[in-house]
Amino acid sequence: MNQNIKEPIAKIIPKELEKHGDIRIDNYYWMNERENQEVIDYLNDENSYYEVMTSHTKDFQVALFEEMKSRIKEDDSSVPYFYNGYYYITRFEKGKDYPIYARKKGSLEAAEEILFDCNEMAKGHSYFQLGGLNISDDNKYAAFGVDTVSRREYVIQIKNLETGEIYPEKIEKTTGSSTWANDNKTLFYSRKDEQTLRPDRIFKHVLGNDLAADELIFTEADETFTTHIYKSKSKKYLILGSESTLTSEYQILEADNPNGTFRIFQPRTRELEYSISHYGNHWYITTNADDATNFKVMITDEDKTAIENWKDLIPHREEVLIEGIDIFKNFLVISERSNGLSHIKIQPWKNPEASYYLPFDNETYTAYTTTNVDFDTDILRYGYQSMATPSSVIDFNMVTKEKEVKKEQQVLGGKFNKDNYIEKRVWATAEDGTEVPMSMVYHKDTKLDGSAPLLQYAYGSYGSTMEPYFSTVRLTLLDRGFIYVIAHIRGGEDLGREWYEEGKLLEKKNTFTDFIDCSKYLIAEKYTSPQHLYAEGGSAGGLLMGAVMNMAPELYNGVIAQVPFVDVVTTMLDDSIPLTTGEYDEWGNPNEKEYYDYMKSYSPYDNVEAKEYPNLYVSTGFHDSQVQYWEPAKWIAKLRALRTNKNLLLFDINMDAGHGGASGRFESLKEVAKEFAFLLDLEGISK
Repeated sequence: MNQNIKEPIAKIIPKELEKHGDIRIDNYYWMNERENQEVIDYLNDENSYYEVMTSHTKDFQVALFEEMKSRIKEDDSSVPYFYNGYYYITRFEKGKDYPIYARKKGSLEAAEEILFDCNEMAKGHSYFQLGGLNISDDNKYAAFGVDTVSRREYVIQIKNLETGEIYPEKIEKTTGSSTWANDNKTLFYSRKDEQTLRPDRIFKHVLGNDLAADELIFTEADETFTTHIYKSKSKKYLILGSESTLTSEYQILEADNPNGTFRIFQPRTRELEYSISHYGNHWYITTNADDATNFKVMITDEDKTAIENWKDLIPHREEVLIEGIDIFKNFLVISERSNGLSHIKIQPWKNPEASYYLPFDNETYTAYTTTNVDFDTDILRYGYQSMATPSSVIDFNMVTKEKEVKKEQQVLGGKFNKDNYIEKRVWATAEDGTEVPMSMVYHKDTKLDGSAPLLQYAYGSYGSTMEPYFSTVRLTLLDRGFIYVIAHIRGGEDLGREWYEEGKLLEKKNTFTDFIDCSKYLIAEKYTSPQHLYAEGGSAGGLLMGAVMNMAPELYNGVIAQVPFVDVVTTMLDDSIPLTTGEYDEWGNPNEKEYYDYMKSYSPYDNVEAKEYPNLYVSTGFHDSQVQYWEPAKWIAKLRALRTNKNLLLFDINMDAGHGGASGRFESLKEVAKEFAFLLDLEGISK
């Protein structure tokens, strides 16, 4: 490791930031000037420093990349699903980074029709993402979105699938998603505000018309809401949704009548959340109405959509979170979560008393319904995996209860054996007495005497559940003696809705202290030690990393923070930044002093102090639309200025990417190889 190179030292330009009579001095505020050459130069200096400081691991990074790549079946394809007369397939070809979307008419033996070859479309672009693929009911047209910048701003185009022609019209600044009306010529889509990137408008485009003639259907005026549009599974309705963190509202219109007027399903009411599904003469509503914290399912007549007409179908249960429903002609399928584990319930429409659950037999698995677009079928398609079990796609006959494994993830290389790994769930006691679960996996030869390196991962925000999942990439660490742990901390929805509520707004610090208490448990139980404990999180999980580094730096030898949200107060006070206003229900609105003070008390950037910090690897993308590049840039600069030790501070900026990193399936592995090389190098492991 080259210790002679000088660290990049950022120029200090103090800026006074005043709010509620409180003054903060931000020495690096100037870094938000995206077009400023001095900013570009500083980021390039950080990249150069990273390259020099990790030059001794370059060959190892290549070897790690090749190792991870070698486990992946390169010529892979999805399990075909049948929809509207065609089997749809997504496949990859050997040596290629991007998917090929194809279909076959009527039979899997039919000739393949390639819809989109993303490898060809990606040529000439450093980043490429195709999204929102949406085919008209007559199977003639495909609308699709393309992002070549990685700011999640998609350009929608339309392809004639009969002639292969892609029409020249380009609808810009969209989410990429769209939906066809039943006339096969009217396309509805959502557009983003150019500055904030908030999806705030719904437009209607008629095939063949000039884009300038597209009609504005709806504008979401509330800056804390976003809007979107889709078609019901029954194909009868177009559904226009408006959602914030805590509140939802829908409008409906018959899909046969695209020139009609949308009508409100149930007017928005603060903290009333609901989602809707149509079947027959009824609507089925998954909602938190009537203080149903963990949600319930209600039913109403098709023409009586207001809340006073809703009736309980599946009542609220304190111990069971309802995560969603899938509607079939003969069955209602309910996705539930209890005690931190996912469950799938099958309920016949004609005989609800005959309902039953799919059987799952361990504590570190995840099960989920997948692509179920066909309404008139008794086959439920679901996925299953655990931390030691590769993922499977399974077709389950809800009548006969027979299941067919359609595909099991292959782990190539000939070395993987599920029996070589031990998976378990353990519980740590948080400082307030709450029991916090963790999912863990390690190689059976790993010694549990405190000497093992351990990587602890968590997210802990937005009610996002961190499922115990299988990873071929993770085997690279497990086979070198690492223990891998997912901490299911508050702020997620792992143990129900209250688990989320207790980790947001003015209770956000529970997220951080839960993570720290999990770390203390892992050390106390001799799974690892502070010399060998590592923490990892991205985006809001990067905020978690910054907070625990300030609160308990002595527990960790190293930290990985991916696209970290670390300058909480400044960002949440700037409503011109993408997504800020929609985040008020998650973090609070710092224009109110109570929230300002609380945010400031944990914001990683605001709480950097003169102390010893762990080794740190930070990654970001210059075009990130979710967490702007300058947040980690400022954070690193401040850490360099204030830390009292000489541990590593590495800042790796992808100047071509955004929030999700590199777009190709193998390019993203190179980023993982950098992270793993950082960890393994700290452990003195070089092969």
